[in-house]
Amino acid sequence: MMNPVTLLSLGLIAVGVASISKPDLVSKQMMGSAQEPPVLTQWFGNREIALGVVTLLARGSGRGTLVLAGVAVDAADAGTAYAAMQSGTLPKKRAAPAIAVAVGAVLSGLIGLRSKKNKKTKSVEAV
Repeated sequence: MMNPVTLLSLGLIAVGVASISKPDLVSKQMMGSAQEPPVLTQWFGNREIALGVVTLLARGSGRGTLVLAGVAVDAADAGTAYAAMQSGTLPKKRAAPAIAVAVGAVLSGLIGLRSKKNKKTKSVEAV
């Protein structure tokens, strides 16, 4: 089974590439309409790719720090989508999937951090 942090990193990169290459499609999925110009969706894509790549390449405690940063960003995304849904600026049918994806990313990051912590504990116990 693939490491959850690696899987999360690859997911971030995939979302980023889609956001840059097909910003109108991603924007429509996220907000119900395509932006003109789709620059905000592309900026979002750049952020996702950068975070995914640096997390994928990082080692040691730096990787854990990047995962925590990603968890914080995804939690903020979930909160922002929820607030937009509550205020009526984002329809529930658009907000619910966005919240689900963001919460899934948060959980994936936390699981990855926990599995990394468990590996360290097991290797210390083995000594």
